[in-house]
Amino acid sequence: MYDRMTLQVLANHARAAAENMAHTLHRTAHSAFVKETQDFTVMLMDRAGDTFAVPMELGATWYPGLTYGRAIGMVEDYRPGDVAFTNDPYSGHVATHAPDTHLWKPVFSEGEIVAWTGGHIHNTDMGGAVPASLSRSLTEVHQEGLRFPPMKLVREGVFDRQILRIMETNVRKPALNIGDIKALVGALNTGERKVHAMLERFGKQGFLTGVAALKDQAEAQAREILRGIPDGDYVFADYADEDSDIGNPCRLKLTLSIRDDSAVLDFTGSDPQLASSLNVPSGCDPRHTILLVGVYYVLYTLNPRILLNTGLTRPFTCIAPEGTVLNPVAPAAVGMRSLTCARLRSVIFGAFSQAIPERMPAAPAGNNCIVNVMTHDERSRKMVIAAVNPVVGGGGGMPHRDGTNGSGADAAYLKNTPIEITETEVPVEFVKYGLARDTGGAGRWRGGLATEMSFRVFAPDTRITARNRDRSVFRPWGVLGGRAAGLSDMVVNPGAGDERRLGNTDTAVLQPGDVLEIRSAGGGGRGDPMTREPWRVARDVARGHVSARAAREEYGVVLTDDGEVDEAATAMLRDQARVHEGHFHFGPEREAYEAQWTPAAYDRLTRILSELPIHWRFFAKTEIFRRMPGRSGAEGVEAAFAETCARFPELPRPLLVAEAAE
Repeated sequence: MYDRMTLQVLANHARAAAENMAHTLHRTAHSAFVKETQDFTVMLMDRAGDTFAVPMELGATWYPGLTYGRAIGMVEDYRPGDVAFTNDPYSGHVATHAPDTHLWKPVFSEGEIVAWTGGHIHNTDMGGAVPASLSRSLTEVHQEGLRFPPMKLVREGVFDRQILRIMETNVRKPALNIGDIKALVGALNTGERKVHAMLERFGKQGFLTGVAALKDQAEAQAREILRGIPDGDYVFADYADEDSDIGNPCRLKLTLSIRDDSAVLDFTGSDPQLASSLNVPSGCDPRHTILLVGVYYVLYTLNPRILLNTGLTRPFTCIAPEGTVLNPVAPAAVGMRSLTCARLRSVIFGAFSQAIPERMPAAPAGNNCIVNVMTHDERSRKMVIAAVNPVVGGGGGMPHRDGTNGSGADAAYLKNTPIEITETEVPVEFVKYGLARDTGGAGRWRGGLATEMSFRVFAPDTRITARNRDRSVFRPWGVLGGRAAGLSDMVVNPGAGDERRLGNTDTAVLQPGDVLEIRSAGGGGRGDPMTREPWRVARDVARGHVSARAAREEYGVVLTDDGEVDEAATAMLRDQARVHEGHFHFGPEREAYEAQWTPAAYDRLTRILSELPIHWRFFAKTEIFRRMPGRSGAEGVEAAFAETCARFPELPRPLLVAEAAE
């Protein structure tokens, strides 16, 4: 039995081991996306494959609750020195899209496995239909690149050369992939050495008992937080702009039910499985880490000393019906699942915002756009494919401060690559890279500003992929009187005669001299903007964060020509201001949309689609949307579906429609 002090010592050792793994990978990785942007994870796992330690200084923050158990069980006869791997979203449900290559290594003591070291790197490219492998337009997982089910990559310390040859043949930049994979193997070896050091310090049985106690402690901490939240059912929905190329909105709905020290996250009412790559492969796992990322952020915000491991997941149960966007069946495309996951986090934040409004922020930007360039480098006479920079966006206004500018909360782990490094490795010229004025939602605490970036290309047929493009239609929401944030945008040759606005399009082909400009969304505001101190508004204007026009119109602050606050004019203007009522402010776009697509309309749509075979659902949704103009509410959905059935007699009739016809 561990006392609290000894358990904390073990927790410190385990986290230090994970940090050492992360530093090993960070120092030795080959691609800019891993060594600069830091899209990678490392972790220590117990004998069952449950994570018990992750780093906090480097890498992505999605996976403290990840379990490798199902994937581990698909490989037989582990021996010392073996390393297994997979990147297949439908095998073992560890990887969630093909570029994420997960590796794991057994740690032996006295002839038996006592732990595992593991982690993933995001490969810049895994082959497939588009450079960087990911685009919303892809419709099946086979288009998203080379996939490996769980298998051994290293056998007793020796790489399987056949597997490496297959990868070299099928990906666009094999040296980057294999270099990053070997760097991750080095990190796993570092973790193995650190586990042996812990075994020596705590003893084998003491180590095993302590690891179990770490997970129990995390569970107890999570349950303590839940007990401090009022019991209730908290319902929230949010939208990705499009469910496919030039498609309809994709809705995610959550009913968060909190009872004492446990919670159920019921995603019933979310859209059906999509004929695009926005699906999230959770594999019918009620505690899959990808469904709970937003929960981790909430828990860690409420208790920054909480242990980050799979114990956190125990108080939570997720319901994601099979055949929906959050639990698709193969061969649904899943490459852009990170876009949907950003909206999923917004949904979770929105539900908790109703439960504990005094402690939760407004919505973050929620569109962590990753920009990749494939072009010919005239300097080296070689083809180059590389990640340029993430364009993330602002954090939501906090209960005690403004939202973070340009690095929004749920995607802040994605680091920017210095422009000098990018221009050295990729033949592009940056024209602009900074914060966009007037993009944070107005509030007592202003939302964080959006990021904007533009660059010029020099080679013909330069191909751009900008995955996770979203929030150009539905704004990040404000809370408690705060206003929704500015929208995102993507433009080719802004201000020129041949300017083209691309909206959420995530691929583009540029010609020599073309300039691509990308702007993220901002973060939502929190609290009535008319209560923000005028000196703060004046400072925002002086810093270029807010325009003088926005200061007047959104904050009721009048400035003199020299930038000072006109106290009398400000007081008069604020006295005339209209107070926004309601917990959330979504902006005019969502308000107009939900005037037609009411909750009752979506409830009826969900019931109709749930009674159809999975392969009919997205088609039926699209056809119903096609027939909704001029209609609204549940009755409009019923009428639109009746027309759809008449037009397509092959479409199976749900029981509720058959009963209505009788």
